[in-house]
Amino acid sequence: MILIADSGSTKTTWSIIDDGKEFLRFSTEGYNPYFVSNEYIIDSIKQSIDRKIRKMRFKAIHFYGASCDGVQANRVAEALKQIFNKAEVLVHLDLLAAARGVLGRESGFVAILGTGTNTCLYNGEEITHNIDSLGFILGDEGSGAYLGKKVLSDYLRENMPLAVKKRFEQSYHTSSKEIIQNIYKLPLANRYCATYSRFLHSDCAYSVSVLKMAFRRFFSDLVMLYPGYEQYKFNCIGSVGFVFKSILTEVAQEFGIEVDKVLKSPIDGLIEYHRG
Repeated sequence: MILIADSGSTKTTWSIIDDGKEFLRFSTEGYNPYFVSNEYIIDSIKQSIDRKIRKMRFKAIHFYGASCDGVQANRVAEALKQIFNKAEVLVHLDLLAAARGVLGRESGFVAILGTGTNTCLYNGEEITHNIDSLGFILGDEGSGAYLGKKVLSDYLRENMPLAVKKRFEQSYHTSSKEIIQNIYKLPLANRYCATYSRFLHSDCAYSVSVLKMAFRRFFSDLVMLYPGYEQYKFNCIGSVGFVFKSILTEVAQEFGIEVDKVLKSPIDGLIEYHRG
């Protein structure tokens, strides 16, 4: 029996695999080690996952998480070992989950467009080339956090059409002071900003302009930096890419890129990968 986890900055999807078949699937919040401590991860898992599950005899835990590389991966592994102390704990970058979940054992190009952004080339087993997305502060172009920041800055600067501004105020009963406090004073600002990406709708001219701007930045500032990028089909995991697939595809075509698979989550593909 093994436990697979796909963790972004907002949500973690867990799947228990027993005898080659999925036994149970459930969700908790996301655990990005750049934004939360080991103590936070341990406490959250203990509160969110039933004790009966935590006491199951797993042969291995395959945890794929945002920012789980190098030292950060070791930190998450130590936290998980505190809970699942009889299992082999293997922590991988969420980008590898995207690659394995979409492409399985085939090679190609894969991106994440969720709360954050990431991209890579994949050889069917491991990531061979990754250009750093630079995270919430410096990069993450096209992500939910990037889109949310744009929505918030346009609202605070009164740079929205009046009808859109009214819709914003009807949707979110907040204030400039509260927004600034949540971004600069409270933890998990990336997750907070990403919630405002849900304000965007593909049938709203303002939303479409924001989405196209963000996706153009994503392709120009990240995708086009890969040598020979135009020879690869574009594959993507994440809620932002999935919800706004039509606009993403339109922008990709501007850059001469063919869109192939766009999925909300890699978990089904990961289950299939670990069965093999």
